[in-house]
Amino acid sequence: MTNAQLAIDPERPTMAPKGWKRIRILVCADFLILMLVLFTSLLARFGTDWPKSFSNYLGGFAIASCLHLLVYYFGELYEPAPRIGAKLWLPRISALTSIAILIEATFTLATGTYLMPRGNLLVLWIFGSLGVNFNRWLSRRLRTRRFGIPRVLLVGSKQDIKLGKDHIRECGSRVIIVGELEKVSHLADEIELAQTTDVLLLSGGLLKEIYPNPLEELELRRVGVFQRIVPSDTLLGLRRSLQIAGMPFIALRAHTLSTSRFHFKRFTEAFYLWVLSVPILLLTLLTGLYIRSVAGSGIIHKQERVGKFGEKFQMLKFRTMHHDAEELTGITKAEKNDSRVIPGLQWIRKSRLDELPQFWNVAKGEMSIIGPRPERPDFTSEYESLIPGYGRRHDIPPGITGLAQVSGHYHTDPSYKLGHDLQYLVNWSPILDAQILTRTIWVVLTGRT
Repeated sequence: MTNAQLAIDPERPTMAPKGWKRIRILVCADFLILMLVLFTSLLARFGTDWPKSFSNYLGGFAIASCLHLLVYYFGELYEPAPRIGAKLWLPRISALTSIAILIEATFTLATGTYLMPRGNLLVLWIFGSLGVNFNRWLSRRLRTRRFGIPRVLLVGSKQDIKLGKDHIRECGSRVIIVGELEKVSHLADEIELAQTTDVLLLSGGLLKEIYPNPLEELELRRVGVFQRIVPSDTLLGLRRSLQIAGMPFIALRAHTLSTSRFHFKRFTEAFYLWVLSVPILLLTLLTGLYIRSVAGSGIIHKQERVGKFGEKFQMLKFRTMHHDAEELTGITKAEKNDSRVIPGLQWIRKSRLDELPQFWNVAKGEMSIIGPRPERPDFTSEYESLIPGYGRRHDIPPGITGLAQVSGHYHTDPSYKLGHDLQYLVNWSPILDAQILTRTIWVVLTGRT
């Protein structure tokens, strides 16, 4: 079986259902440990003579615990964890628990409603963090007991494989080496034959041979793929690494944003949409009235664009060109001083106000407020054939604005824009989104192209 066959064979089952079952169990375990910590601390402080009724505390503690679970989810605590590689959970869990407690304290100050006695907050931070960390340690132990020791396939040059094997032996790592490969072309066959659970890429330059396929299929099947970090990789400013048998690795993912981070992004954008709804509606109405007076009827223009995972959708824009513009010139990219633009509407395009109707695409879930700009199918096909990795920008719904738009210019080369888009996806955070929104407002006000 070839790598290509592995990637497209629809009959191959995935391990996703089992993975989600373990995650649901972990969520329940975290909820129980948080409730246990809260009630235990209450008993330790007041005995059985509680200031409020049991039902009051039960409701408040349940709300607080669910808030913690939501923060943990957005913080990627419920994403499938690698089978191999030492990962310190406690620092992240403590930080996320601090955020949840800060939200609870803010809620208390704003509403005057106490979800728990204030003296329980410190206890919850310490013992709640330790309890949630214990659940991950226990989950890892139970997974190893049920599915066995990880079965590792080593890929790379003979010298790198020998060095890797020596490190695994000397460090006493709890893994079984089930095979060795010098060429990635036989990777799928070897994984099937050896029932491999994890792949260690020990030499540089192998990633381009497995991305996007078979990496995407291996990710669906929960086969871990790890690339050893070589000295030159440190120049890229890598921040996260895993230690496997004393060697630094980075876990490879076919998609840039995890499911929980994508949901967090959608949550923050829904908040932005709610906060900005009134000014957006007013600005859209005024812009629409102006375009109607200049361009006549039919002010909304629909255009087919490529969205998340390559799915096509109808993107909305205010019409700034003549109705028959593309019938005369065909499908061509807009130019800086495009003769097809209706006189009096150049400033609308320059200020990006023609993009305002796309907030409706955002509300429908077809687009994001911030993300890689959507391209037309013809251009997308061309770029995907010319630019390696171009399809990875489709990991999320495309955006009205993005890092490429505020960092580059309208006519920046697509390969350079891709660099900005991928940098955004890899480093996404609410703070980065806020920075891009601020810079977008500046671009609109200055009319930069």
